[in-house]
Amino acid sequence: MSTSTRTAVVTGGTAGVGRATVRELARRGFDVAVLARGRAGLDGAVADVEAAGRRGLAVECDVADHAAVDAAAERVESELGAVDVWVNCAFVGSLASFWDTTPEEFQRMTDVTFGGQVNGTRAALRHMRPRDRGVVVNVGSALSQRAIPLQSAYCAAKHAVKGFSESVRVELMAEGSRVQVCQVMLPGLDTPQFDWNLSRVEGHPQPVAPIFAPEVAGRAIAFVAEHPRRTMWVGVSTAYTILGERVAPWFLDRYLARTGISGQQVHQDLPRYGSNVFEPRDEDADRGAQGPFGDRSWGRDPWSAASMHRGAVATTALAGAGAVVGALLVRRSEERSGVRRARRAARDAASRAAAVVSR
Repeated sequence: MSTSTRTAVVTGGTAGVGRATVRELARRGFDVAVLARGRAGLDGAVADVEAAGRRGLAVECDVADHAAVDAAAERVESELGAVDVWVNCAFVGSLASFWDTTPEEFQRMTDVTFGGQVNGTRAALRHMRPRDRGVVVNVGSALSQRAIPLQSAYCAAKHAVKGFSESVRVELMAEGSRVQVCQVMLPGLDTPQFDWNLSRVEGHPQPVAPIFAPEVAGRAIAFVAEHPRRTMWVGVSTAYTILGERVAPWFLDRYLARTGISGQQVHQDLPRYGSNVFEPRDEDADRGAQGPFGDRSWGRDPWSAASMHRGAVATTALAGAGAVVGALLVRRSEERSGVRRARRAARDAASRAAAVVSR
């Protein structure tokens, strides 16, 4: 990928993880196009890009509309240049039981959260495949492999994104393409999502603990954009959720049945802007990246930091292992040398004793 002029597209880039990703990509030298619905959020995101000294482009677009996404891609290519990175981050979600969610709401959440990634990937590949270069980053979740209560539409959509991404990745490999399709699996994050998602619970929606700052996710997504890999997990909670599902899914069923509903609510007087499932909630006011749980969120994640530097971590581990093995070999050698010296001393003593006896 050229480092002179690089262009990225971020869907859902006006708030939360998308907004943090826009800022991080601009900081790393990308010109960034932002695709989203809210006008104020779009203007704010472009201002962030320009503040980093890069070019920004705001494209008002509903990612569930494939024709609108295709048109947005054409505009980006025309005004900013060839797209090097396309990040699919847009979604809408809920905190409601399945039976309290209307068919129209469920369909809309699926159309945006899953269909939006399909539309974005299709638009990106239309331009990337002929050039035989580019990276598509589909933003996933720990919930793409372990579903939780109150988020049936979101979990179903993220499961679908995982399967879709794997299929397209293999199709590209089969034709020998150098275009990369990657996934980043995220934990619970402090974003405006919890101020404007569809909610039919008594308390205020909150992310599943431990809560991470959106910048943690933004750094990981930007890293994968520059260093493509099949999948990256962010947050130790993502790791233990995915691994726990592989080892003991029955245990997680019972645990989430006891704790999963209350654990996603907090009884505090926090802002609510209404559901953004059908209408944007950053049309008149820019909501930014952070949500209402900044005092409880972690700004660093050792798990993803280690993953980003896995070469150094592996080298350190190998060096440590080598040092241990070396020490054991030296000790063993010394022990063997000691045994040989003792044997030689014994033989010499025996020879001297025999000489004395013979005299």
